[in-house]
Amino acid sequence: MPPLPLIYSIRPATIHDADRVTALLQLSYPVLLERDYPSELLRRALPRISVARPELLRAGTYYVAETLQGQLVAAGGWSWASPISASTPAGMAHVRHVVTLPDYTRRGVARAIMERAMDHAAEEGVRRLECLSTRTAVPFYEALGLTALAEIELSLGLDVRFPTIQMTTTL
Repeated sequence: MPPLPLIYSIRPATIHDADRVTALLQLSYPVLLERDYPSELLRRALPRISVARPELLRAGTYYVAETLQGQLVAAGGWSWASPISASTPAGMAHVRHVVTLPDYTRRGVARAIMERAMDHAAEEGVRRLECLSTRTAVPFYEALGLTALAEIELSLGLDVRFPTIQMTTTL
């Protein structure tokens, strides 16, 4: 029997969502990433990547999907700031911190968030959108039209290097 339809709304996140977004990241990333990354790497990396970023929550470009009961089931968005570089070429922005609760994957929620984010980015003058995808999320981003460029290691500090796939699309 297929799951019941999921009813949710998408809204811009605010700084008041910080604890709930962090909880969403901490519940989701360990489960979603475990098949593609060694457990020792996740043990060291998750404390650094599973925390809501205040600058994203304040930007008006980061979104949450919330059920009628008030549960956050997904989040994600974009920013002008690169997670790996101090400067970004004009017209380029970056996909940031996309996540879905494991029980809600493959139900269109993250896709809806990203379509909204990509439309908003285009309205704001973004011509090229880049993403540092986890290995796990590459098929998701490819379905949205992004193309893989290369695997790069993201430095998370303290000798933690996290493999990601650099992806891009034109808006």
